[in-house]
Amino acid sequence: MATRILVVEDDADQLEMRKLILENAGYAVATAQNASQALDQLHGCQLVLMDLRLPAPEDGQRLIKAASGSAKIIVLSGDAETGLPVDAFLNKPCSSKKLLETIARFCLLLISLCVVLRAGTFTVSKTGEVVAELDMRAAGTDWGTEGHEARLATLVLDGEPQQQVMLYAGADQFTYTVFLGKITSGEHRLDYSGQGVEMISARFREDTSDVLANAPVFYARANTLGKYTDIPLVLYCERLTENENPFLQYTLIFSNEDGGTSTRALMARWGRTTDVEYVYRAFLNADGSVRRATVQAAGHKEQEFSGRRAGSHPLLMPVTDNNMIGQVDAPNAIRYQIAPVFVDLAGHSREEVMDQNPITYRLMSKELKREGKLRPFGTVDGEKVSDPRNYLYFEMQLGRSESSVATLVRLKGNPRWYSSHLGHADFAIRTWKRNSAESPNGFVRTTVELPPGTKAEQISEIGFECLVPEKADSDSACRVEVVTKCFFLDRDYTPDTNVWTLTAPHDIAPGAIWTSALQ
Repeated sequence: MATRILVVEDDADQLEMRKLILENAGYAVATAQNASQALDQLHGCQLVLMDLRLPAPEDGQRLIKAASGSAKIIVLSGDAETGLPVDAFLNKPCSSKKLLETIARFCLLLISLCVVLRAGTFTVSKTGEVVAELDMRAAGTDWGTEGHEARLATLVLDGEPQQQVMLYAGADQFTYTVFLGKITSGEHRLDYSGQGVEMISARFREDTSDVLANAPVFYARANTLGKYTDIPLVLYCERLTENENPFLQYTLIFSNEDGGTSTRALMARWGRTTDVEYVYRAFLNADGSVRRATVQAAGHKEQEFSGRRAGSHPLLMPVTDNNMIGQVDAPNAIRYQIAPVFVDLAGHSREEVMDQNPITYRLMSKELKREGKLRPFGTVDGEKVSDPRNYLYFEMQLGRSESSVATLVRLKGNPRWYSSHLGHADFAIRTWKRNSAESPNGFVRTTVELPPGTKAEQISEIGFECLVPEKADSDSACRVEVVTKCFFLDRDYTPDTNVWTLTAPHDIAPGAIWTSALQ
């Protein structure tokens, strides 16, 4: 649940402004204009942000006395009244940045007031980056069940709250891999806190790679605080070049996409409903140092990064519902330090990382179910999709073309063709619209919905259709270079055995269909 803050201010305009600032940062906010109203609202609030004079100082003192011991108290005042039992004074006028930073710090302290348990001690041989592999679980939780989705653990390094871990795998033991940052040589201690959180074991390792040294710290999007949607699951890194200049590209896989492409279009054009976005690029000098850095900002625009860092780690936060990155002026209370996985996607699409981390399919499916985005097979209900286990998933390499490609499947004994685009030409794969981060090598994903329980041996033919968009400059042909894999998800949402591959390229005339029979 989001931290509940009680804001007390007798000036109605100032009260509304602070309420909006805090709500936009993801907090639950109660308001009051005097001490009597505040006392009625105090129950259940973890933090009180108040003016001292309401309108008289004795009213403020009465509220402080009532709140002491049950909530953290931050007083906004022109003078620091050091004799009062409050947790912080902020001088008026106070910037929004300073206000949010102070509140975020106290929210971390509130979390750490939970029972703190020992995760483990470890020794660092030489000052440097450290990775922790944490085997954890949260009994009684399930990502697909509203109200019981997950638990949030706070990691406490050498007595200081540092970062959070969302236990999205539920009651199952799962290894959550995080980085602890640059740590001095010697012995250190990692503790954790969080209601319903259990640590089974912990392992620590030193890592000297530039992939880890430049990995971003990631703050939760403000409108996801206290919710269980669009959370970051996997961070991966690629070593790429631009005009012969090397750079590291970091990409995050989110459990969902709250804004942007519709759910049906995601399954048709991308073969998933997760959100996969590159978030940070570090361009390197010959000695490995960072020459310049960029982020993917609103509108999918590459923008120079000039924000804050924790050591060599940039501080990032999404600011749009499709997870584009903005500046972190004031960090919120949920901070993720997901250890990056280094990958080489020369012969695959970005979704290959999902295949290697199948829990992403499970979380994707459970979130669809919980948010009411599933429909029965073969029906149409707005942008809802079928159970992801009803789809056949394709990975293929397409030649660049102004035309679009759709995938077709026919089952034995059934004259009907099932299509990836569902009759919507704009759902076909549009290679000419993809940027270099989305499919630099032409590899793409799509899905075809089939009757529940369909087996590989029931497939008779697989085909591809070349569709010319309405506003295309020319009737371009399509080219399918290869199909590297074709699979169903098994009962546990894990990619099953490969059904079919295509090793020789095929050109398809505009408006034509090419098919291949399965043996």
